[in-house]
Amino acid sequence: MAKLGPGAVVGGLTLGAVAVIGLLAFQANGAASRAVAAPSASSAAPSAAAPESARPSVPPLPAESGSGPRVVLALQAQQVWLVDPKKPEPVVAAFKVVPGNTLPAAGTYTVTSRTASGTGTDGRQIEHVVRFAQQSGTVFGFSALVDERAPAPSVDPGTRTGGIRASRADGQALWDFAPNGTRVVVVA
Repeated sequence: MAKLGPGAVVGGLTLGAVAVIGLLAFQANGAASRAVAAPSASSAAPSAAAPESARPSVPPLPAESGSGPRVVLALQAQQVWLVDPKKPEPVVAAFKVVPGNTLPAAGTYTVTSRTASGTGTDGRQIEHVVRFAQQSGTVFGFSALVDERAPAPSVDPGTRTGGIRASRADGQALWDFAPNGTRVVVVA
C-alpha cells in the first residue's frame, strides 16, 4: 500500500469536509423550500396530514354572509373570510382582524378604492388599504401596519378610526383577493 504524504491527507480531509458541508447545505435548502411552500396559519384549508389538534381553529362562515365571491367581516368575532365558491375549498383564507374604534353597520358593500400605502387615521404607516364604506364621515377599510412594532402616536380620543387591521400577510392576501367592485358583507 502506498504511503500518503501529509499534504494528501489534509487535502483528502478538506475535500471530505467540503462534501459533507455541501450535503448539509443541500438538505437545509430543501427544508427551507418546504417551509416556504407550507400553508400559513391563516390558511382556511388545513393539511389533510395534520392532526386535528394541530389545525388552526377557524370559526365557520356565517350563514347570513350571502353567496358568490366575497369578503366577509364578522364584527363580534373580529374575523374575516375570503370566499370564492368556484374554488375546491370556497373559503380561500380566514383570519382575525382588529377594528378601529368605530364599526361599520351590518350590510353589503363593495370595494370602492384601494391604496398600496399611506398613513392611517391613527398616524401609523399602513399598506394594502382596501376601502369599502363611508358612514357619518368615517371611512371603513382593511389595512395592515407596515411596522407592527412601531409605537402608536398619540391620537385625539375623539378621532373616529374605521381602519380594520390585519397582519401583513393577511393584508396581502386580502389585497390580492379584493379588487375594486368586490362584495364585502359585514355581519354582526
